[in-house]
Amino acid sequence: MKTTPISKIVLEGREFLVKRDDLFDPYLSGNKYRKLHTLLYAPKEKYNKLISYGGTQSNAMLAMAALAQRKGWVFEYYTKTLSKVQKKQGVGNYAKALELGMQHVEIEQELYRDFIASLRVTLEPLSVLVDQGGADTMAREGVAVLAKEIRDANLDFQSIATPSGTGTTALYLALAFPECPVYTTAGIGDKRYLIEQMQALHPLPSNLIILEPSKKYHFAKPYKEYYEIYKFLQKAGVEFDLLYAPLLWKVLLEQTEEKILYIHSGGVSGNESMKLRYKAKFPELFSL
Repeated sequence: MKTTPISKIVLEGREFLVKRDDLFDPYLSGNKYRKLHTLLYAPKEKYNKLISYGGTQSNAMLAMAALAQRKGWVFEYYTKTLSKVQKKQGVGNYAKALELGMQHVEIEQELYRDFIASLRVTLEPLSVLVDQGGADTMAREGVAVLAKEIRDANLDFQSIATPSGTGTTALYLALAFPECPVYTTAGIGDKRYLIEQMQALHPLPSNLIILEPSKKYHFAKPYKEYYEIYKFLQKAGVEFDLLYAPLLWKVLLEQTEEKILYIHSGGVSGNESMKLRYKAKFPELFSL
């Protein structure tokens, strides 16, 4: 297994270290590589089908499609009913996952919750179910490998930061590094929702700190300041995703002062489709 490198970037006079987990693979990278570590190194004969569910902009969806293709497994992915525009879009994670062989199944919204709850009950012996976003206890093994890489590198930092959807990576990082703060933000929903997601996996350690922005941001909605942060970070030398990273970087720059090790969660494969949305809403950002 390869170890990802460390980049140094300077933002507003501060030096940050960035663990470049985005460099694992174009599709299977970042925290999804860590969360799926157990399945990635499982014998291909152990399963013949991988099942999951969630949204069609999901980085986890694309990572699981890539994993299943490499293993020779069927990949079934369940979502709520999509719009015609979403189905026809030829770029982004959804289109790429279909190219990799994903079998997409739409479920009517009023039936979706109960159907998802039934998946584990009806699971066949050679099938494996991974919950939305990779929020699974098996992710702890992959994060433990990440923690070992960080310790072996003898890096100079005072705290760790990583964005959160379900909070799985941030939770297990905090458990692996009880001696230092681990910062995250609620990328989907609010702080209360994020805490509920993490508590379903493990009680929260005291060093896990959920930073909250000064205003409410809705997940996957284009914000001008997000794109400006994205370009600011890109100019500093690293490309980050447009879904989760801008919010965390915003609050880190506003609310922290110490030297931070940022764990790059990957997800840049989704930037192509997100940029189309930004260009449609903020054309002035692309005219320079």
